[in-house]
Amino acid sequence: MGVVNVTPDSFSDGGTFLDPVDAVRAGLRMVDEGADLIDVGGESTRPGASRVVASEEMRRVLPVVAELAAAGVRVSVDTSRVSVAAAAVDAGAVLVNDVSGGCDPDLLALVADRGVHYVLMHARGPSVDMSSRAVYGDVVSEVIAELAARLEVVVAAGVAPERVILDPGIGFAKTAAHNWALLNNIDAFAALGRPLLVGTSRKSFLGTVLATGGALARPSDERDDATQATTALLAAAGVWAVRVHAVRPAADAVRVVRAWRQGGAGDAARTASLPVVVPGTAGGSAEHRPRLGTAPRTGAGPARGTGSSGGGSVDSGPSRRARPAATPGCAGEREVPW
Repeated sequence: MGVVNVTPDSFSDGGTFLDPVDAVRAGLRMVDEGADLIDVGGESTRPGASRVVASEEMRRVLPVVAELAAAGVRVSVDTSRVSVAAAAVDAGAVLVNDVSGGCDPDLLALVADRGVHYVLMHARGPSVDMSSRAVYGDVVSEVIAELAARLEVVVAAGVAPERVILDPGIGFAKTAAHNWALLNNIDAFAALGRPLLVGTSRKSFLGTVLATGGALARPSDERDDATQATTALLAAAGVWAVRVHAVRPAADAVRVVRAWRQGGAGDAARTASLPVVVPGTAGGSAEHRPRLGTAPRTGAGPARGTGSSGGGSVDSGPSRRARPAATPGCAGEREVPW
């Protein structure tokens, strides 16, 4: 999953793709370099970031989503707002990447109605103060338990379980030690029975571990080599996808892991790669590329299903179940600074 942040303040690429033309070109280049999905975001979720208004977020992302989808790219929209998600799905997005942990019942209802895929990420609160929530006894068991509880809410809202992808939320309400503990125990998430998306790309915990001799943490634009080390390890663990800023080296790392696993002719059939099966857009999609892992050990393999239903109003489509109440501490679109 290639990252295209159409924002002025994202921690790594903020300000790089403010012009929609540049953002679209970047997304197309990432596809050429090996990305299966392009994740378009219009609001920074770096630690300490404040929210932008919904109209501004929509202004940033919609032209990019629409142009990429029209070009046959599988597009994910990185948003926690139902209005932005609805417009992005209408424009061709096939996946909603929700960093709020499924806090807005209206967003879950939209995903259920439209039949798109959905990333449920572990989070404990808004970016502006999430660092204060990084308190755990056993981070691995607590993150898994909290994700499992939110997954129940998502399914109860009518979202098909096979369309849900989980994300442990590396860096979201977690210290560097918490991040390393989660990565070291990534196989434990297989208990949740869903595919896993992991985002380590250029994050500060990598910069900290690369600091030497009392020096400051390595800056974000010098963390790509460390990112590829995590990509290779995550591919070996069989995760569904990694979310990265630099696609070509990540794709190269995945190819090396695949070749390593398929080194013996007798193992080739057993470790054959599975395709990415998030549906293509109405305008057609590029040929499926192999997924990250080989025989999946983390999660239950890629999400299944056919294309999204596309347009229509939020209330169109199959009848949905009763909407669950928002979890305390969650922040949806209604005047809550998630």
